[in-house]
Amino acid sequence: MSKSLKRVRAALDSAGIDTDIREVGQARTAAEAAAAVGCEIDQIAKSIIFRAQTSGEAVLFLTAGGNKVCADKASALAGEPLGKADADLIRAQTGFAIGGVAPVGHLTPIRAWVDPRLLEFSEIWAAAGTPRHVFAMDAHVLPGLTGAVVAAFTED
Repeated sequence: MSKSLKRVRAALDSAGIDTDIREVGQARTAAEAAAAVGCEIDQIAKSIIFRAQTSGEAVLFLTAGGNKVCADKASALAGEPLGKADADLIRAQTGFAIGGVAPVGHLTPIRAWVDPRLLEFSEIWAAAGTPRHVFAMDAHVLPGLTGAVVAAFTED
């Protein structure tokens, strides 16, 4: 088991979330992940990371699989312009590789927001620290577990 996967498992265990981590192969898109676990695309919680232009830190937007983050809305929520985060920043701040960023188990705290669309489901699926692993959880636990603020930031 990879270090990233172990960190996610430990974070879930410490939060009292009893779930299985499932290997799904190399799911490159939310649609592929949804097909692998047998759920709707919007039940996949995508972790979209931007670089905050003023502070230089990574910020996280957890969005439903079928939605796209609106950069202007995301920047307004972050209180500063946002740009593309590179693999090095993502790895340094979260400890995860692109494609496997989990909502929990980050190396350092991260400012985060969650798409209200995810809260329309009782169960959602998220990356478990690698591009090949996912886990299911109660969607309504996500904001408290991650410290993410529920806010509208997707394209219309």
